[in-house]
Amino acid sequence: MSRFDAVSRMVMLVVCMWKVVNCMRFDIESGHSKCITEDIKISAVTVGKYSLVNPNEGYPMPDDYKLTVKVNSPQGHNYHHSDHVDSGNFAFTAGEGGDFSACFYMPELRPPRTMVIDFDWRTGIAAKDWSSVAKKGTIEAMEVELKKLLDKVASIHDEMFYLREREEEMQKLNRSTNSKMGTFSFLSLLICLSVAGLQFWHLKSFFERKKLL
Repeated sequence: MSRFDAVSRMVMLVVCMWKVVNCMRFDIESGHSKCITEDIKISAVTVGKYSLVNPNEGYPMPDDYKLTVKVNSPQGHNYHHSDHVDSGNFAFTAGEGGDFSACFYMPELRPPRTMVIDFDWRTGIAAKDWSSVAKKGTIEAMEVELKKLLDKVASIHDEMFYLREREEEMQKLNRSTNSKMGTFSFLSLLICLSVAGLQFWHLKSFFERKKLL
């Protein structure tokens, strides 16, 4: 097998196994909201694009077809906020890691209606514009695929370290919880023994006063 074939197969394998794009279409009733969450690593680049689907294809979008969009971090920091728009986009570098949320809010309409939203959320290497990379670098398609492969390998490597850090955090939490439970159990036992001792002393004093002992 030639080196070209081996690299090609490796590229296809990694591309097939790697989930990098969160593209969807969903419905929201007027007066309701819907939130989408995405686990993003710290310092990762993320881009998103959203738009309301025109219910009357070939005609202008109805004036009351508007939505409000907010993108927040796990700690509640706002990364994007748009009011009364029918489409938009956002792009940022995550300042913290965890589950980011993109929430879509629909205004009250009379009569109530259901709106359709197209949403494309890309993170990490999927957020790169590879077509512009190829144009700017005037490189062959295979070189572009190799660049993609290198970025995917680096991203997988970072993801492994990220998961390892999360695992260590969970282990520390488990150890801390076990330690607290052990202390709580010891204190509970000590209190039970103390109460039992006081009850025994009280009964003994009672029987001695009654001259039963």
